[in-house]
Amino acid sequence: MQVKEVLTKEVATIAKTNDTQMINGAIKFPQVRLIDAEGQMVGVVSIEEALKSAEDAELDLVCISPNPDNPVCRVMDYNKFLFEKSKREKEAKKKQKETELKEVGLKLTTDVHDVEVKRKMVIKFLSAGDRVKVNIRFRGREMAFQNKGFEVMNNFADSVTEYGSVDRPPKIEGRNMVMYLSPLKKK
Repeated sequence: MQVKEVLTKEVATIAKTNDTQMINGAIKFPQVRLIDAEGQMVGVVSIEEALKSAEDAELDLVCISPNPDNPVCRVMDYNKFLFEKSKREKEAKKKQKETELKEVGLKLTTDVHDVEVKRKMVIKFLSAGDRVKVNIRFRGREMAFQNKGFEVMNNFADSVTEYGSVDRPPKIEGRNMVMYLSPLKKK
């Protein structure tokens, strides 16, 4: 009884530290719950019987649940399983869109035409699904006109409301005023 407990604890620690699954001879449980190659539950059998049934089917015995109390093993082609798993991971990675943080700088004295050019850039970024950081850098005596900076930021945010929303409202950080815009969710 004590040997069995020590063995199952050892196998559990191996399973936790190793990301790969135990196959064939690496499985050290005395008894396992077996699933055959067709996906049918065989039941609880000794490890020798499970290995023999995998060998008869010319496939591998893979431990899919290394729980020491109730280990589950399946008879399957392990290389094919790994190939399909990597294929699924690649497919999932393709579908992910990583959002980037783009940055646009304004000034208190930026002319109307220049603000329009920056607006078009921000619309392009938001349409691509990226977040945008809009900042105004106050130089010299411009620090006295922070309220004008809030006006510029709010007007700019209002001009792009149909493409994005204000993620974080304008906020003073040292000599900079920063505002974050995020794209609208597509329906």
